[in-house]
Amino acid sequence: MLSIPKFLIRIKREKRWLKAFLHRERPDLIISDNRYGLWSRDVFCVFVTHQLHIRTPFGRVGDLMLQQMNYHFIRRFSQCWVVDVEGSGLAGELSHPAIFPPIPLRYIGWLSRFGAGDGAERSGDAPGMDAAGRLSKPGSNDEAQPGARSGTGGSDYILVLLSGPEPQRTLLERRIIEQSAGCPRRIVLVRGLPEGGAAIEGLPEGMVVYDHLPATDLERVIRQAAFVIARPGYSTVMDLVRLEKRAVLIPTPGQSEQEYLGNRLAANGWAACMTQRKFSMTAAVAAAGAFSFGSLHQKDRGQLGIAVEEALANCG
Repeated sequence: MLSIPKFLIRIKREKRWLKAFLHRERPDLIISDNRYGLWSRDVFCVFVTHQLHIRTPFGRVGDLMLQQMNYHFIRRFSQCWVVDVEGSGLAGELSHPAIFPPIPLRYIGWLSRFGAGDGAERSGDAPGMDAAGRLSKPGSNDEAQPGARSGTGGSDYILVLLSGPEPQRTLLERRIIEQSAGCPRRIVLVRGLPEGGAAIEGLPEGMVVYDHLPATDLERVIRQAAFVIARPGYSTVMDLVRLEKRAVLIPTPGQSEQEYLGNRLAANGWAACMTQRKFSMTAAVAAAGAFSFGSLHQKDRGQLGIAVEEALANCG
């Protein structure tokens, strides 16, 4: 709530930037990924979101007030694309509210930067690692790849993907490291620090740590993991669905959306969900096998293409 003034200032800056851009480029179509200021009366504008119902810690009244504010900005666009499938969907009431915005709306399925090469895992593109724990080239048969010690190939390690605001990111990182001591499976930790971070002292034997990985390497590492431990941010969840990867999700404390999404996925049998305070690596290993996204991603195929064709027809 305290961030609303900053939020409104950002919208004004976006409007100012767009005005100059429209004067130079004169586009026929604008697709705005959750940027409320990127709309114009003179151009067909699409707003992309998965949060039509934004959850707050203040209950139904707080949710309703924020939804009204949300729709105040969304209604200025020509069309709204919802990143989910029709029906109950992946995001539940976040993307399927009781009240919809008063503009044309289309569900476009799930978006992911991964999945272009769906056969990568089967073709042997394992994320091999050298003796120092560095990623080797795709297709490497390096015996030092995660899991090689137990003879089960590259899928015998647990991948931990950290992200989100401090101090919760660091608090979870410390808990993961504490809980990893004595784990029978190797741990690969991606810290979510694109700018780099301080070295970690006292790592358990065999743990491999990266501050950040490019998308291509990250996809290979996810594909070959036995399962993934991550925050249930919606983009992360969509990536895991696309790759049909088993997951244990740990919501960021105080983030209502993540708490709702993690619990919803667990209730549907798609992913395990644990609180950060009570996280246990032993419990995570035991729980991961009972949950699976399976072939859930097949439900969303083709929806984005239809939406794009429709938008192009409207702006032509």
